[in-house]
Amino acid sequence: MLHLRKLSIALLAMLLVALAMNVTDSTVTLAAPPTPAQPNFGPNVLIFDPSMPTSQIQAAVDAVAAQQVDSEMGTGRYALLFKPGVYGSAAQPLTFQVGYYTEVAGLGASPTDVTINGHVDVYNRCLGPNNSNCIALDNFWRSLSNLTINVTGLSDCRSSGDFWAVSQAAPMRRVNITGGNLTLMDYCTAGPQFASGGFIADSQTGFIINGSQQQFVVRNSTIGGWSNAVWNQVFSGVQGAPAQSFPNPTYTTLDKSPLTREKPFLYVDAAGKYNVFVPAPQKDSVGTSWASGSTAGSSIPLSRFFVATPSDSVKKINVALATGMNVLFTPGIYHLDRTIEVKRPDSVVLGLGLPTLIPDNGVIAMQVADVPGVKLAGMMFDAGTVKSPVLLQVGTPNERGDDNRSPNAGKSDPADPSTLHDIFFRIGGDIAGKATTALVINNDNVIMDDIWSWRADHGNPGTVGWTINTADTGLIVNGDNVTAYGLFVEHYQKYEVIWRGNNGKVIFFQNEMPYDPPSQAAWMEAPNVLGWAAFKVTDNVKTFNGWGMGSYSFFNQGVDIYAARAFEVPDTLPAGSLHDLLTIFLDPSNGKGGILNVVNNTGGSSTIANPDVPVTVVSYP
Repeated sequence: MLHLRKLSIALLAMLLVALAMNVTDSTVTLAAPPTPAQPNFGPNVLIFDPSMPTSQIQAAVDAVAAQQVDSEMGTGRYALLFKPGVYGSAAQPLTFQVGYYTEVAGLGASPTDVTINGHVDVYNRCLGPNNSNCIALDNFWRSLSNLTINVTGLSDCRSSGDFWAVSQAAPMRRVNITGGNLTLMDYCTAGPQFASGGFIADSQTGFIINGSQQQFVVRNSTIGGWSNAVWNQVFSGVQGAPAQSFPNPTYTTLDKSPLTREKPFLYVDAAGKYNVFVPAPQKDSVGTSWASGSTAGSSIPLSRFFVATPSDSVKKINVALATGMNVLFTPGIYHLDRTIEVKRPDSVVLGLGLPTLIPDNGVIAMQVADVPGVKLAGMMFDAGTVKSPVLLQVGTPNERGDDNRSPNAGKSDPADPSTLHDIFFRIGGDIAGKATTALVINNDNVIMDDIWSWRADHGNPGTVGWTINTADTGLIVNGDNVTAYGLFVEHYQKYEVIWRGNNGKVIFFQNEMPYDPPSQAAWMEAPNVLGWAAFKVTDNVKTFNGWGMGSYSFFNQGVDIYAARAFEVPDTLPAGSLHDLLTIFLDPSNGKGGILNVVNNTGGSSTIANPDVPVTVVSYP
């Protein structure tokens, strides 16, 4: 791990005129003081006003970036929020980087209400001996939303586009890029410049330089073009997307998104009051929700939210939820001594600045009841050191125990789906976390919109290993009519995903099998079945559709480990239920074994004989 950079007193002194300040060792705490019109979101939410001098804003955002850019397993959590107006200019642009656990968002009702003349960028991190390994493969846990970036201000290699060189858990939403390209690869450092997996929704851009991005998903956006495919690029309801051409090149393109609901967001109205906007569901949608007028939906005043801080007890949060309040988690790390219980229909639980929920003593972190219309967004669930059965459970288990579905799943509402936006799970990496399953969906009519469920393959010493950060499964879906866009599930020790519900839809799935099984005997689905499939659709399922689904292997313990297949589904599914599947063998210099079939007993093998080459199945069964 790189040491966190300490911030100089000279730099921070520039902020004294407009910002309250408290600096310790390697922690930035900067915040505008609360007023009747300015809610108290705590010290790690920085709210900027266009009347502030650009130099003051620049100093503040640079101070946060200096701490967070290399803080992959650090404790800092930040939200940088911009009130409606224009920031920076051609003569004095506002240019800054977005580091780990940092949310950058506009506070307008539309992305065009906030304009930044400059850059909001993510670059490669150069690691290893002499900083020679320059990659974006670990650029996780950050976000950009609800603003316009008019690209200007840099004169070097990065001048022509806004750089968003990220991998998982780094969504871009409701962003309008003007004046230049958007590039998802940082081609301005030494090699290899790899990036691997991202999510864009409800955005409008010029040309997108995909570059080395091995897989990516774009939903309900308008783009000016796309540069190349690499392994698995998926577009759903995107104007300007490449035509369907999988496997050569590997583009999967759906003309429309079947059912969507955009993420709730915080905004300031014309009277200066804070609200949370909740977009309405859309069927068969194309393009952004805002380009032709206001996004359909409704507003909730912030007065109807309990604004939680890490010092608040779970009991206090649960009382607020039970008495009709919604919850807004401010940035920080929340230790939970009991389960957060979301029991009321249409509740909104929204995080600012990647708040991280850690269940203590093996409890479930959060439980959603059998009610419709719940919206969960912008949170991270980090497993505790005592094993939890589940980190997040949506709907209660079926007491009969036959399929684990809720007996009250029918109380869900297809016209008012519950949604999970930018919900991230981590088992190990920071602490030696343990869980049996990260996420269980028991209710019907749920939309998952950017989920990264990660059993850590790297992190702090003593937090990663086959018997250390243990977890069986990243996601279990027991409900019917569940739809997922951007489903990333990695490194779990048994089935990564188990799907038991009917009429499920998955649009983009990205998986890496566990790196670290110590032997083939330690990783067997059954005595005569090698390994575990990444995605298991159970035999009871009659209908299921998946598009753009990939699974990769990199077994790095020095022995041959094989998985019999990546995808395991009933052959009784209707013909052509699965579209554009692939497997890949990673890194022949250090990997062993591989995947022997793509789906069931169909498709070729991906092993050292064909490294870094997609092995594909276009349609199955």
